[in-house]
Amino acid sequence: MIAVVLAVLAAAANAVASVLQRRAARSAPADEAFRPGLMWDLVRRPAWLGGIAALIMGFLLQAAALTSGGLALVQPLLVAELPFTMLMAGRMFRIRVDPKTWLAVGALTAGLAGFLAAASPAPGHRLPGLLTWVISAGVTAGLLACCVAAAVASGGYARAVLLGVAAGLGFAYTAVLMKRTVEELPGGARTLAGSWSLWAMVAAGLCSLFLLQNALHSGPLVAVQPALTVTDPVASTAYGVAMFGEEIRTGPWVLPELTGMALILYGSVLLSRYAPLREQARMAGAWRNPRAGGPGGEGTRPAPR
Repeated sequence: MIAVVLAVLAAAANAVASVLQRRAARSAPADEAFRPGLMWDLVRRPAWLGGIAALIMGFLLQAAALTSGGLALVQPLLVAELPFTMLMAGRMFRIRVDPKTWLAVGALTAGLAGFLAAASPAPGHRLPGLLTWVISAGVTAGLLACCVAAAVASGGYARAVLLGVAAGLGFAYTAVLMKRTVEELPGGARTLAGSWSLWAMVAAGLCSLFLLQNALHSGPLVAVQPALTVTDPVASTAYGVAMFGEEIRTGPWVLPELTGMALILYGSVLLSRYAPLREQARMAGAWRNPRAGGPGGEGTRPAPR
């Protein structure tokens, strides 16, 4: 239960981070995509710094949860970040949450509860060997490269979704390295500082953060957040089972597990179609491109940051 509570709190902190970072990133110049200038522009925005503070808090809560729970338990609970994000964004932008959105939140919550009840994840008791780390890192890097290449070749919502998937995969592997790092805590600060996994975790986290900023810069939150929030726990569960020997129930339990995942996906898609937030995204896009036609186009005052 401690791991569950900490994971839910981490999801709430990550939701605050996503909303604040999207608020800052949406007004950055479009030509800064995939450039260091994007980060320099964002670091001077108080909303983005607040988002980073919330992200660090979520990171610490997630690490604390992983000390007493496995990846297959903790990471799926981070799906709660999605409804938290949509509700917080609606409140920040003063948007009324309609019944369809509550249905989406209910479906996602029921799917998450159903999946965890059916899977009954148990922590693993083995540490991956060198070969496992090399293979997992190579596969992850290859998948990230494919997602980023496809995103660069795409545009609009497709780019935002692909970068959201890449960021989710990156954060999933960061969680894998985090799980390895917390195993070093009993050895004290010196052992922890000398651990390769600590510095690999920091590097993976920074790369994932860069991908997330570009995802939020490329498209609206309703395109990025479902891709990010669903990819992270699914990939983390697979990593936990394959690398740490964590166990989830199989056999006849696969059907309710798949049903739970289907409800999570259904709820995520419904939330991504939350009309008021899509309108907010359209207004933000029109502000960034004042010559675009339609409401918010040329001759219209820019939306406030």
